[in-house]
Amino acid sequence: MNDFLLSALLGVVEGVTEFLPVSSTAHLRITEALVGVDLGNGYWKMFTIVIQLGAIACLPIYFRARIAAFVASFVAAGREGKPLLRHPLSLTLIAFVVTAVPSLLLVKVIGKNLESLVVMSCSLIVGGIVMWVVDALYARHRLQTRTEQMEQMGLGQAVWVGACQICSAVFPGVSRSMSTIAGGQLAGMTRASALEFSFFLSMPTMLAATGYDLLKTLRDAHRSPLGAVQVDAHGWMLLMIGFVVSFVVAYGVVAWFMSWVRSRGFVPFAVYRIAAGAAVLLWTTRIV
Repeated sequence: MNDFLLSALLGVVEGVTEFLPVSSTAHLRITEALVGVDLGNGYWKMFTIVIQLGAIACLPIYFRARIAAFVASFVAAGREGKPLLRHPLSLTLIAFVVTAVPSLLLVKVIGKNLESLVVMSCSLIVGGIVMWVVDALYARHRLQTRTEQMEQMGLGQAVWVGACQICSAVFPGVSRSMSTIAGGQLAGMTRASALEFSFFLSMPTMLAATGYDLLKTLRDAHRSPLGAVQVDAHGWMLLMIGFVVSFVVAYGVVAWFMSWVRSRGFVPFAVYRIAAGAAVLLWTTRIV
């Protein structure tokens, strides 16, 4: 495949799947396996991280009004001496810490599964079943919803959602978005509020994760001449194309997804996860 088309394709895959509850990690890995990308190559490892940063970059822009309002209310509350522990920005940071600390401790366990298509396919299936059950309970009003907006969240909900997000770090294919949305619904949040908090939590989480991966990739390349990342003008062009495509596509997906969940549920994504996971598992067992 032409390098420019490959760059655009991977950018589209990342942009479409990063914030949907279908696992961008699994979809990128599967796509790269299908088109023959060498994941042992330092450049393509860096490329994957760069397009993830492209997707992340769309969130502060899309939610700029909400972020500005949260910052203003946080500053005002601080000046007035009001407690800040339950402020949306504080809860986002708390949930991030709950995820980050165990994830750092489990970094060796996480590394063992990152390239396993079997683990990813099984995670897709199990995650799809969990999401289907949780959303079905929500639709039938068996889950008591009391949190309509992020401003109404409690400390316990933030800690719970952060803990649920750990599953997506340990088992690639679970999906960070799926784990936080389903966790939020189980904690009494509406679909819309769970999704919005998932987006806000993804900003520090993904920035930290991709930053760590980028530093690790560059450090490993520096230590090993054979794995050194050599980027010429052609390589920079591919990085730019992937970044921009990922950013634009992710922005459109976020806008569409926010609208979708207000009137529809997550069952279609659950069905897709199960079908895709089963297909990949069948394909993997045939090529092994």
